[in-house]
Amino acid sequence: MFLKKSQESRAKSQAPRAKKQYLYSCLLPFAFCLFSFSANAQCAMCRAALAGEGNVAKAQAVNNGIVYLMVIPYLLIAGVFYAIYRMRKNK
Repeated sequence: MFLKKSQESRAKSQAPRAKKQYLYSCLLPFAFCLFSFSANAQCAMCRAALAGEGNVAKAQAVNNGIVYLMVIPYLLIAGVFYAIYRMRKNK
C-alpha cells in the first residue's frame, strides 16, 4: 500500500516534466526548420570535374556517391531510436 502511494506521487510529479520534454522535442525540429541557413557550397574540385556537358556519367556517379554516404548516418540514427524504443517497450 505504501509503495503504491509513493509510485503514484512520483508519477504525478514527473508528469509536468514529461510534458515539457515532449514539447521541447517537438519544437526543436520546427525551430531548426525556421532558422536554417542556406548553404550552396560545393567542392571546387567537384565543380571543375563536373562542369560541362560531356560529364553526365561522372555527374551521376558523384550524385550516387553522395546518396550512399548520406544513408549511413540515417541508418545509425534509426538504429539508436529503435534501441531506445525497444528498451522503453521492455520496461
